[in-house]
Amino acid sequence: MHFRYAAIVVSITLPFAGPTLAQDTSWCKSKYGPNDEIGAANLLSAQGVLEAAKLIKTGKTYALGVETNKGTPAYAPRTWNMIILQPSQVGGVTLGNTKTSYNDDIWNGWVGIGSQIDGLGHIGVDNVYYNCNLGKDFAAADGLKKLGVEKIPPIVARGVVLDMVGLLGKNPLPAGTAINKKEIDDALAKQGGLQIRKGDVVLIHTGYQPVATSDPKAFLAGEPGLGKEGAEYLVSKEVVAIGADQWALEVIPFEKGSGVFEIHQILLPRSGVYILENMNTQQLVDDKAWEFLFVLGQPRMTGGVQSIINPVAIR
Repeated sequence: MHFRYAAIVVSITLPFAGPTLAQDTSWCKSKYGPNDEIGAANLLSAQGVLEAAKLIKTGKTYALGVETNKGTPAYAPRTWNMIILQPSQVGGVTLGNTKTSYNDDIWNGWVGIGSQIDGLGHIGVDNVYYNCNLGKDFAAADGLKKLGVEKIPPIVARGVVLDMVGLLGKNPLPAGTAINKKEIDDALAKQGGLQIRKGDVVLIHTGYQPVATSDPKAFLAGEPGLGKEGAEYLVSKEVVAIGADQWALEVIPFEKGSGVFEIHQILLPRSGVYILENMNTQQLVDDKAWEFLFVLGQPRMTGGVQSIINPVAIR
């Protein structure tokens, strides 16, 4: 069902109208230099970590990742399979005189399922990716030769969660609800005059994550999320990453006049800002933990496009 929906969206949505590499290279050049591969992660600093650590008052930790399994709704054709084996132990055979037995696991599936970080090699504009890298030059079947997730440094920064459920009074927000500059500013004001600072990680709470289990088809068919103006506004604040409690971060159906996954294009290839999907934001909102220390050390899979993650918030 979701795959059919995606095909329909592509057929009725206006194509991305931005410049291609052949027309204008200014949009894809990194301000961090021609060899840069980490984008907004350049904004991370030791001083930023020290400042963010001052937010810890209670020591309470929050797991921001969700459980991932074969029932996790995912963008088609992504699938997930976990296989548990007991190597060399057929029939209950054990190892050595201590009769050691063990289980091993094989994960056979797509990385882009569940809680994940989108690396800068994930989305492009007409086959041009972050810092003007051409897909044909770096995307190989055995792994990306540039922009792989192994390049992403540990993301330790001030985190901010924006409670759009509390602001708009609907739980969850209906699919198609766009979050733009007004909603962001209003949420910040409502949450005690909070400010977004350079180097922050911003999470958006829409109340939509429970729909993944209650109605997986509806979860994939549409979602509330970040709009084009909102994405550009957060980029202007010089944030490192933006995440939400749904599967694609951006609003679906796409806003009128917006292209297919254009918010992904604004953030990844155009700005080098990372995307965090399927974040578990409910406990943060329940505790009114509006700002916190955000910690993420993603798996460093060489040449990977994305990584399954479980970031930690500490307050």
